[in-house]
Amino acid sequence: MKLSKLSAASIIALSIPLIASAQQFPVKPITVIIPAAPGGGTDTFGRKIAEEAQKEFKQPLIVDNRGGGSGTIGLGQVVRAKPDGYTVGFVWNSPLTSVPHSLNVPYKNTDYSALMSIGFSSYVICAAPNFPANTGQELIELIRANPEKYTIGNDGVGGTMQLASERIFSKAGVKVRQIPFKGAGDTAKNFLGGHIDLYGGSITAIQPHVNAGKAKCLLLTSAEKNSALPQASSLTDIGMPGEETVLWWGLVVPADTPQAVKDQLEMTFMKAASSASMKEAMAKQGAVNRPRGAVDTNKLIASEYAALEQVAKSIGLEKK
Repeated sequence: MKLSKLSAASIIALSIPLIASAQQFPVKPITVIIPAAPGGGTDTFGRKIAEEAQKEFKQPLIVDNRGGGSGTIGLGQVVRAKPDGYTVGFVWNSPLTSVPHSLNVPYKNTDYSALMSIGFSSYVICAAPNFPANTGQELIELIRANPEKYTIGNDGVGGTMQLASERIFSKAGVKVRQIPFKGAGDTAKNFLGGHIDLYGGSITAIQPHVNAGKAKCLLLTSAEKNSALPQASSLTDIGMPGEETVLWWGLVVPADTPQAVKDQLEMTFMKAASSASMKEAMAKQGAVNRPRGAVDTNKLIASEYAALEQVAKSIGLEKK
C-alpha cells in the first residue's frame, strides 16, 4: 500500500511541470517555417497570421522562409524540429497531398499533425479571348470533340494544379496535353505568349491579365463560384462538385507535439485567422477566408491525399 501511495505521488509530482508548461506556453519566440519564397500568396498569408497570433501569444513569431522542392524541403524541416510547439509550419496543400505522389519526400503523413487551416482559393482554367468556348461546360464539350488537341499549362509535374485538372478531365472522360512550368507566373507568361492553349493555375497570377482583356476564365476547380472571377463556371455548374481540389493553406506541427500545446496553438491561430485584417488580406488575393480546426483539417488532408493518389496512378505518374 505504501508503495502504491508513493507511486501515485511520484506520478502527480512528475505531471505538475508538464501541466504548468502547457499552461505557460509560450515562454519564448515561436518560429513559423514557410516552405516558399518571400512575396507569394503563401508567404503573405503566413506573415499575416503570424502577425495576428503574436498579439495573443505575447511572444515574437519569427518567420523563416525555406523554399525549394515544391515545399517539401521546408516541411521536412518542420517535422524534424523538436516537438514542443515552438516550431510550426505554414504550408499550402501541395507538399501535403499532391507532391508526395510524384517525388520522394523527406516525411510521411504520420510525421506531422495539422493545427488548423485558414481558407482556400480556387485554381482556374483560362483561355484567350477568342477561344471557342465561354463556359466550363462548353470547354469540356470542345475538348471531348478534339481529344488531346489542346494544351494546358500547370505549375509543375505532380503539382496540385495538374492533379486537380486531371481529376476533372478524367471524370468527364476527356483528354488534354499537360505542359509543366516553374510556377503560376511562368505558366501565365507562356499562355500570354501563345505557347499553350489554356492557363491552369492560381487566380492571383492571371487576374491582372483578365482585367486587361487578355484572358477569359472558364472553369474553377472549386465546387463554389469565386467572386474574383464571376464569369468562370464552378464544378457545381458542370455537375461535378465532388471533384473539388483547391489551393488551401494551414498550419502543421511535428506529430509528437503534446496535445495541450497543440490545443493552445489551434485556439490562438483560429482566432488570428478570423481577424478582420486576415480576412482583408485574403480577399485582396481572391481567397476565401474559412478557418477550420484541427479535426476537420486533418480529415481534409487524408481525403485529398487519397483522391489525388488515385489521380496520380491513373495518369501514370511515377516518383522521381
